[in-house]
Amino acid sequence: MPFVNIKLTPDGLTAEKKERLIAGVTKLLQEELGKNPATTVVIIETVETDNWGIGGQSVTKRRQAP
Repeated sequence: MPFVNIKLTPDGLTAEKKERLIAGVTKLLQEELGKNPATTVVIIETVETDNWGIGGQSVTKRRQAP
């Protein structure tokens, strides 16, 4: 049973885009690895940019930099 956890910032992430991501990842695992879609779990977690750090800075700060 595949378990996929996708973590994204919420920028532009709509319910429709989440549905397409879930369907696309499920289809990819079926086509490439022969995994059963009925037992494939996909979780999408949104992380605010204040809570996501890269290189010692939050994504919020990084995006504010010139």
